[in-house]
Amino acid sequence: MTDTDIKIELNDLYFFYGARPILSDIRASFKAHKLTAVVGPSGQGKSTLLSVFNRLWEEIPEAHLKGEVKISLDGRWLDVNGDGFPIERLRRKVAMVFQDPNPLPMSIYKNVAFPLKLAGMKDKAIIEAKVCGALQQAFLWEEVKDRLGEDARTLSGGQQQRLCIARTLVTKPEILLLDEPTASLDARACDVIENLLKTLKPHCTIIMVSHYMDQVRRVADCVMELTQGSLQHCDGIMNLDAS
Repeated sequence: MTDTDIKIELNDLYFFYGARPILSDIRASFKAHKLTAVVGPSGQGKSTLLSVFNRLWEEIPEAHLKGEVKISLDGRWLDVNGDGFPIERLRRKVAMVFQDPNPLPMSIYKNVAFPLKLAGMKDKAIIEAKVCGALQQAFLWEEVKDRLGEDARTLSGGQQQRLCIARTLVTKPEILLLDEPTASLDARACDVIENLLKTLKPHCTIIMVSHYMDQVRRVADCVMELTQGSLQHCDGIMNLDAS
């Protein structure tokens, strides 16, 4: 394996809520342009693990972290917790999609354009091209192209989740974090998103928390199990039992 095969490295990682340890002495690497599924019993810290990649954990009172989170961004290895690393840039490059769709109270178009506006982009033609491209990449363009001015909250649950994915894709993230992205969706919407994720791997590295072992078998290239604060590679996806 060459250095270009690895996108993320965790070294001697510990995470605490107050004095309570959640993650302990984690050492792991994540392959570039692969979908890694993180599995394990509920309450073991899987969502917390996702938060260390883009420092969302910093929003949690009394949380603190020790250790190293190294990510290759723009072809350079960086410690994301190092002094001077811009948090806004990190969260554009390492984007997050949550379990429940969270469209903003604005139009479909403005939802997807919002991250570009936050980044200071003003050219309307460029913004429009990027919004359309992200909606196409998220398998949503054909369903919304004639209603871009409508409130995004009128979309179905599955459409809202794809909209949230489009909103992350519009800034061309290098890493996509997914926290049980299909848990609140019906089987049909779930199938669409699973197929979508397979198409995204050439464009970004994906880390997904999932409780559904059938889903993991369908979409994951690598599987890691988090239990009792320890993260371990699982060699046999087909032999995993549901947790």
